[in-house]
Amino acid sequence: FLAAADGLGSIAIDTTQLNMSVTDPTAWATAMNNLGMVPVGLAGQQLVTDSICVPGFDPSLSMMTGITPINPMIPGMGLVPPPPPTDVPVVKEIIHCKSCTLFPPNPNLPPPSTRERPPGCKTVFVGGLPENATEEIIQEVFEQCGDITAIRKSKKNFCHIRFAEEFMVDKAIYLSGYRMRLGSSTDKKDSGRLHVDFAQARDDFYEWECKQRMLAREERHRRKMEEDRLRPPSPPAIMHYSEHEAALLAEKLKDDSKFSEAITVLLTWIERGEVNRRSANQFYSMVQSANSHVRRLMNEKAAHEQEMEQAKESFKNALTGILTQFEQIVAVFNASTRQKAWDHFSKAQRKNIDIWRKHSEELRNAHSEQLMGIRREEEMEMSDDDSSDNPSKKLRVDDSGKAKFLYNVK
Repeated sequence: FLAAADGLGSIAIDTTQLNMSVTDPTAWATAMNNLGMVPVGLAGQQLVTDSICVPGFDPSLSMMTGITPINPMIPGMGLVPPPPPTDVPVVKEIIHCKSCTLFPPNPNLPPPSTRERPPGCKTVFVGGLPENATEEIIQEVFEQCGDITAIRKSKKNFCHIRFAEEFMVDKAIYLSGYRMRLGSSTDKKDSGRLHVDFAQARDDFYEWECKQRMLAREERHRRKMEEDRLRPPSPPAIMHYSEHEAALLAEKLKDDSKFSEAITVLLTWIERGEVNRRSANQFYSMVQSANSHVRRLMNEKAAHEQEMEQAKESFKNALTGILTQFEQIVAVFNASTRQKAWDHFSKAQRKNIDIWRKHSEELRNAHSEQLMGIRREEEMEMSDDDSSDNPSKKLRVDDSGKAKFLYNVK
């Protein structure tokens, strides 16, 4: 009796149901000679190896790629042999069931050919059945390949079997070429050579299409989420002008924290052409509120300039302290190179001291140049402040005067 395998596992032989010992070479040879076949096989050989089973569904075949899927209703007559195993060569053996016995094909013959596998195939065609084979016997043989959902038997010697999963089809294909004999009968109606092939079923294709549509929806959703994540934020929508909104905007223009948002709305309204004879006074009031922020902005600029000056002074003081320590380090190296101390160092120590001295002198000179540059800039600024004709000073005075003028004009 066949035992169902897990996943892509094997179908082994249940020795408790054997009417003929597989390990008995005489009995096996006699049975094979009755069929005119050379006895081959190994005890305990797997029925289906992992290498000949088609893996799970391939999303690359989905319709979300824009490639039109193959229509399985169109019969594909191209005969494609199953892929050869890559790990261990499959050696088929006799399979004993309760009601029948399956004898393997001649290993010297080429493997049975199959048609092109339809998308989402879960149904197999089984031909060459014995005339006396019943649906119960067929289920007994093929249910060991996996869960069977339907068996459609014809009056002739063939049937269609639909499995629950796609990988079970590959286990059933493995049985193609086996000679099936019912019991121990030698009657012609009790024997036949099985031909198992992929079948084209509308149910399989419908389920496959549903799966493709589901994958396409998931892919579209994933892409949309990714696009939304990478899309820059949209600017907030500007409300339409009304007297009520204008009154609220006038209050926002007076608030320093909401000024940037409010000034954008005011600019949009003016560009839209909302200013007319009726609203001119209201817009003038809002423009005047916007002007009142000029003095605040100039004060903020002055505060930032003061902070920058303080930072420059702090940086200059820190640089002066660093330069002082560099001078002390260089003085230590210079003292170490005098004859009184130099003669007591080894050759390797002298080499290191000389390298350190040169490196420290380079750093000291660089920092000294940077500090001198800062001092020259300060002297130039002081001389510019003393000159009344200096353009930058005039610019600062003009900015201050304009700010006071703009703020006082109400």
